Amino acid sequence: MVDIGRIGIVFGSLTPPEELTEGAALAERLGFGEVWFSEDCFFTGGLSGLTQLLAATHTVPAGLGLASVMTRHPAILAMELAGLARTYPGRVRATVGLGNTHWLGQMGLLPGRPLTAVTETFDVLRELLDGATVDRRAGVHELAGIRLEFAPEQPPELWMGAVNERALRAAGARADGVLLSVLAGPSYVAWAREVTSPPGRPAPPVTAFVLASVSDDERAARDAVRDAVGFFLTAEAHTALVGRSPYGAEIRRRVAALAEGERLAVEDAWIDEFAAAGDPGHVRERLRRLLAAGADSLGLWLFPPDRLAGQLRAMAADVLGAAWVSASCP
Repeated sequence: MVDIGRIGIVFGSLTPPEELTEGAALAERLGFGEVWFSEDCFFTGGLSGLTQLLAATHTVPAGLGLASVMTRHPAILAMELAGLARTYPGRVRATVGLGNTHWLGQMGLLPGRPLTAVTETFDVLRELLDGATVDRRAGVHELAGIRLEFAPEQPPELWMGAVNERALRAAGARADGVLLSVLAGPSYVAWAREVTSPPGRPAPPVTAFVLASVSDDERAARDAVRDAVGFFLTAEAHTALVGRSPYGAEIRRRVAALAEGERLAVEDAWIDEFAAAGDPGHVRERLRRLLAAGADSLGLWLFPPDRLAGQLRAMAADVLGAAWVSASCP
């Protein structure tokens, strides 16, 4: 069986904010090892979402995945994270990265040197959360003698979200953990694990987000994630997420041929490569393959979103073998 402690649950854009606490509490009761909040513009704010996950749970780590280095000044982000780290010591993970370039373009926030913006902002966050005074330009931000008045005694884990090789190498060299996007197939995970393992430094843990759905009706489970897989394949066709897959060339060809507004038709084989959707045995094997490829843990983004509680219970009992679920978790 797959160890449920290595499986987390991702909350975010498809979960109404008023339902976050109930969902997170249920995930912890069922035995899932971690919870994550995925900030997507323009749905629910990442820090308010993360706060709700922390407040609703007791022991599991709660992660933000991810905060864009462009949408928040590092001094403000550090201040917010410090407050959470002091309130929930030892449980806070914060992932930073560039973020979705389409959303950044909508806000006029695309940087000229994306990787520099990410790495220099990351380094400043680390210094501020460690209690240092920062007085320099970092990436696209200015900091003039800034120091946190309430720096946490136990700083939060600072992770980096990365997709392509240069960013993955930077994450492996400096982050407490590396967060991989949805669409991370086994071949991509194995490659990313190698890239993020720097010489002379312990390799940071790697978590991969996974679009997931389980049902005895395998067609229904695949259909539940089909639109999401198509959306992300279209958005990420140019990246290593798609390029490292055996279907990369064909997907890129089809995406390039799409007319404006046309949706990508998603093959079942693509769903099997880029998601974990099907009957319990199929989903279990899919999760095993991702863990065997090098992921330390997986964050499941469950579909359909309006059946969150049912999907949580089915994943715990039918896929992960927690036979006690129905008796102990109302």
